[in-house]
Amino acid sequence: MNFRHFPGSQQLHSIVSASIFEIRQGFAANYNCLTGVAVALVISAPTLASAAPLRVGVVGSAPFVVEKDADISGISVEVWEKVAESQNLEYELIPQSTVDNALQVVEQRELDLLIGPITITAQRLEKVDFTQPYFSTEIAVLSKDDDPSVWSRVKPFFETAVLTSIGILVILLFVVGNLIWLAERHQNTEQFPKKYLHGVGNGMWFALVTLTTVGYGDRAPVTPMGRFIAGTWMVLALVTVSSLTAGLASAITIALSGDSTERFSSPSNLEASRLATVAGSSSVEVVQNYSNRVQQLPTLAAAVGLLSTEKADAVVFDRPAMEYYLSQNPKLNLKITNLSLGNELYGFVLPIDSPFRKQLNIQLRLMSENGSLEEIATRWLSQTAELSQSSTI
Repeated sequence: MNFRHFPGSQQLHSIVSASIFEIRQGFAANYNCLTGVAVALVISAPTLASAAPLRVGVVGSAPFVVEKDADISGISVEVWEKVAESQNLEYELIPQSTVDNALQVVEQRELDLLIGPITITAQRLEKVDFTQPYFSTEIAVLSKDDDPSVWSRVKPFFETAVLTSIGILVILLFVVGNLIWLAERHQNTEQFPKKYLHGVGNGMWFALVTLTTVGYGDRAPVTPMGRFIAGTWMVLALVTVSSLTAGLASAITIALSGDSTERFSSPSNLEASRLATVAGSSSVEVVQNYSNRVQQLPTLAAAVGLLSTEKADAVVFDRPAMEYYLSQNPKLNLKITNLSLGNELYGFVLPIDSPFRKQLNIQLRLMSENGSLEEIATRWLSQTAELSQSSTI
């Protein structure tokens, strides 16, 4: 519209222009303000999200999770405290009843994190996520520590290696005895009579004393062939004595050391045994590969109770947990065998695609590199070892 055709159009034009300018300025100011608020909200979103304390579940056995009165400590708890402190994270510890239930709660995102001696397995990774490992251990076997019987002391001498060595020795003595008798029976009848049993018996005696010593001198070959056979046997006896001595020495060592009383020396020993383990633990999957007679108990104490009352032959579980339990119960006549059923890695559990995973992994890696993880684990496990030693004094 052209205001120049009306009276006072110039003044009206000025007023309208000023009003439009003010409206534009006000809209721009409001737009900038709204934009600033939106940006501030976006930037502060993580901060607001992390303002609420993290819901941290805690579950597992000692020495990784130790509950005493209202206090919760242990290797896993202390590692988490160091991580949280480094990241300035506020959190609330929420005890969980079992590992299985706790994993389901994490999967449903009702927990932000789950800490404890929780093994990283392929099956669990399908439903939840894990941080990088902070501890490595093995699955061990706990059995009764019975006093060795007479048979357990004698049994090593009836092992295949010993019996084979003795059998070969008897055969060699018989062969050499016959050869010496055949070579000496005509010209040396006084020492090796022509009668077979008497002559071969003397020949075997000569072979035996030659094997163990240089001979008693009561019998000696006089014919060239007899001496050749005797010389050859002396050389072969050096090897024969070494093999026999090694086999007998090994049997004697095992018998004296008591290792012969070890019922579970190989995984095959588990096949016909009644085994107990903790329900929901990774040990369940492992032990079911070796035996069909597996009893799952809610706690390690319940599993050990079955073993103590002879309702189970062995308990299969994580070695550190069983070592700690024995240190706390020194009167139990139990021992951890040398048999290992595999290694395990412990990690913290997170919901899939958790925003905290990367920063937790970075901090755990730093603690591994600077020795903090090893220091925490060593301190707790050394306390366990000291308790075990003091209980046996």
